[in-house]
Amino acid sequence: MAQFNNISVLVVITLLLLVLCGNLSAVSTEEHRKSDHNNAMAGSGVAKQLFACNFEVFGRVQGVFFRKYTEQEAKRLGVRGWCMNTRDETVKGQLEAPLAELNEMKHWLQSKGSPSSKISKAEFSPAQEIEAYTFTSFAIKR
Repeated sequence: MAQFNNISVLVVITLLLLVLCGNLSAVSTEEHRKSDHNNAMAGSGVAKQLFACNFEVFGRVQGVFFRKYTEQEAKRLGVRGWCMNTRDETVKGQLEAPLAELNEMKHWLQSKGSPSSKISKAEFSPAQEIEAYTFTSFAIKR
């Protein structure tokens, strides 16, 4: 029976994740784990791909500190961009991050939000690869 070392197992897991996510050019799991959320560099010095998307969240998302909690979660994940209330009583914004962090933020916007919010749906534009960040942090627009 063949023995597998830790690196072989990591490679197989990474390839499976890449196939499942449809992102064959993502950095390795090891690099992701070492990543610095404050910039786009992995621990090994290899640049991580950055992606951006727009979002809009529907439901009871105004008057429930949704934007404040969104800003906190984005900063925790190292996601850059902005969010704002709309006249249609939704919250919209833009996200910029490596793909894993972007997807984690999207999941949070779809399913968690602030404690008092009631999310009925969240819409996202397709993630587009970007060369560099256009925002320095995440902010609430008024």
